[in-house]
Amino acid sequence: MLFEVKNLTLGYENEIVINNISFTVNDGDFIIVVGKNGAGKSTLIKGILGLIKPMGGEIRFGESLNKNLIGYMPQETKVDAGFPASVYEIVLSGRLNRMGLRPFYNKEDKAKAMEALEILNIAHIKDKSFSELSGGQRQKTLLARSLCATNKLLILDEPSNNLDATSKEEFYDLLEKLNKELNISIMMISHDADLDKTLGNKVLKISDQGFELYSRAEV
Repeated sequence: MLFEVKNLTLGYENEIVINNISFTVNDGDFIIVVGKNGAGKSTLIKGILGLIKPMGGEIRFGESLNKNLIGYMPQETKVDAGFPASVYEIVLSGRLNRMGLRPFYNKEDKAKAMEALEILNIAHIKDKSFSELSGGQRQKTLLARSLCATNKLLILDEPSNNLDATSKEEFYDLLEKLNKELNISIMMISHDADLDKTLGNKVLKISDQGFELYSRAEV
């Protein structure tokens, strides 16, 4: 078990968004999170990451995981398209949560950044400015930054937004590679039609009526 969500209720101030949801994420899972706008998908992710406090229930992490060892790719990135940093520098910043009180990156951090670049086949653009990249290259760079933070779990909030069909297919192929070859568990919010029937091994469906987690084989 990587983590367990048990009777979790989340919201903002006095407004409940997610009510009494329970499920478990195991090693090797690739979970597609679906539901209409406003159902609470992004709120759930924020709760798992500890960005908002539960109104009820709890999240229990397994011995091999804590919230600082999760690679997170938000829907709205804080890296502006014109930000004057190289691909390598952005990917390396994925190690920040693991540095503790260290003021500088060490050899392990730098090696992990290069490994992430190579896994996602973008080592050849490591010295390029982020502002020079195509949409697909930017998403790969941000995915590499998330990968740099973890070897256990990636949480992605609609990562394929604004990608063309070819870039989107390539991006999904990379996610399958990370999941199947490197055994990295993935939890991904998506609005892509029918993606829940073609990618991943489980689907978490959130609606006004509640939630349902099922194997893709049952779709």
